[in-house]
Amino acid sequence: MLGVQLPLGLINIAGHATPSKELHWLLSVFAGIIMCKISKSILSSEAIIVKTFLLATFGWTLDEFPISAISPLFFTGYVKLDDQKKLEWNNRGFSSFHALVVAAASLYLLLESDLFRDGAQDELMINRTSASSDTILGISTGYFLADLAMIFYYFPALGGMEYVLHHGLSMFAIVQSLLSGQAQIYIFMVLFTESTTPFVNLRWYLDVADQKNSKLYVYNGVALFLGWLIKKVYPLGFYSLLTVPPILALLNIVWFWKIAKGLIKTLRKARHSQ
Repeated sequence: MLGVQLPLGLINIAGHATPSKELHWLLSVFAGIIMCKISKSILSSEAIIVKTFLLATFGWTLDEFPISAISPLFFTGYVKLDDQKKLEWNNRGFSSFHALVVAAASLYLLLESDLFRDGAQDELMINRTSASSDTILGISTGYFLADLAMIFYYFPALGGMEYVLHHGLSMFAIVQSLLSGQAQIYIFMVLFTESTTPFVNLRWYLDVADQKNSKLYVYNGVALFLGWLIKKVYPLGFYSLLTVPPILALLNIVWFWKIAKGLIKTLRKARHSQ
């Protein structure tokens, strides 16, 4: 099998890479890119977006959620958006899809599988890998590549330099862990924090749909605040053990501060409107 030669000798780190693994990694990256394309096409339908977010974020279905609230919020609102807003709407769709996939996979690998279970293997925890873990890291790399390409192509419509920094550092850390077969447990701990991304995107959807005074906007804001507080700010002391995560943690502090201010503003408006 033909091995893919990567620059800087990265494929020789710890003697981990083999031709079969190289092919596996590349296929996983391509799968992540294709996943973005497919999910973007599917999620451009506002009906699917509604079902995905209500079911995944709140456990609601369209039958359980009042149709009178759904119709003006998503169905009629989407068709009235300008092209730039529709672009970001769809982009946030596959952002949420990726977040749900990697968060669920990370939770499974960290807690349910035997990969990182104490005493399950003779190898040190930091050196443990599997075909499943490599696949998830490859898919995530493909997502970041695709999303970063869109950010550059439409810059700055889909995000500024903070998104470029976030995606670049994320890819650097994931690829290094994938190629070396080391520190995957830490990478999955960080990837699990992507579980708050659907709340961030839902907040944007509600804002664009002019539903900032709705109860759903308030509930989502509280959930978003608590999620970032628990999953991203609290583990900062642990992240300081590594090189890249502390920089990502600083970005998390900045974004958390913005979320906190937004929550306070939302709660004040909700109180005054009563």
